[in-house]
Amino acid sequence: MARDSWAYREVAVHSVPDPRTGRLRIAPMPGQAFAPTTRVQCASSLRDPAQYPAGTVFLLNAKLTDRLGGEPFLYAWHGDPVQVLSAAQARKFLAAFRRGRI
Repeated sequence: MARDSWAYREVAVHSVPDPRTGRLRIAPMPGQAFAPTTRVQCASSLRDPAQYPAGTVFLLNAKLTDRLGGEPFLYAWHGDPVQVLSAAQARKFLAAFRRGRI
């Protein structure tokens, strides 16, 4: 079955240390349609500190979903290519997102 590409949108996320476990987790960057506390399910390689240190910013194609009526979370397919954003690219993406809002 093919993925519904219309359901996915670009979301800037970054890796942050989880205060409970100390391991990295992926969270949406502030200033978008999703709260920074929203869970993100994506490729586990994005949480590998050997590959990507804490604070690395990624651009994911993700969709908001829930599992059988549970808490909503962002889902990004693990097979999509990884796009790392520089600080300037992240600022530009977030600024374009803010300008596009109504």
